[in-house]
Amino acid sequence: MSEILVLYYSRHGATEEMAQLVARGVEKVTGMSALLRTVPEVSSVCEATHNSIPEQGAPYVSTQDLEQCSGLVLGSPTRFGNMAAPMKYFIDSTSANWMSGHLSGKPAGLFTSVSSLHGGHESTLLSMMIPLLHHGMLLVGTPYSEPELLSTTTGGTPYGPSHLAGKESNLPISQDEKNLCIALGQRVAAIAKKLL
Repeated sequence: MSEILVLYYSRHGATEEMAQLVARGVEKVTGMSALLRTVPEVSSVCEATHNSIPEQGAPYVSTQDLEQCSGLVLGSPTRFGNMAAPMKYFIDSTSANWMSGHLSGKPAGLFTSVSSLHGGHESTLLSMMIPLLHHGMLLVGTPYSEPELLSTTTGGTPYGPSHLAGKESNLPISQDEKNLCIALGQRVAAIAKKLL
């Protein structure tokens, strides 16, 4: 089985739920499996050390996970129109992968969760694209052939699925958002399979 790394950071659970939906989409493609991973928190005061295994949820990602994956789907909540600091912190540690070209030529997709309707859905996805382009990855968006992209009244963009979480980060993921997450996972996995 070839693996698609579904890497996310989640604070309130919505991005984690989206990652699980993306993973479901990946596993709809015969011969492909999803590898769910997360990143640890970072401290704004000083360098913090976390246990090597989180108390709950997916295990922490390693740079070896990047080496071995056939594709990557990256998810982060929005922080002022940008990816969250823990995700950026991890990406900044991937210089060895960049130098070796481990991700070059592999497909990549993106997803995000946002508190407000105009809170930076697309700018966050664009911020996550930039380092992946530097890695030489092939970006996979959400095409308008996905009907939910035209009918959604919550989240969803051509750059990748998004979720409108609400001011209190407690709105459930809509059916349109769920379908778009599953479709992205399936699309990245299908492209990765063709490239193997």
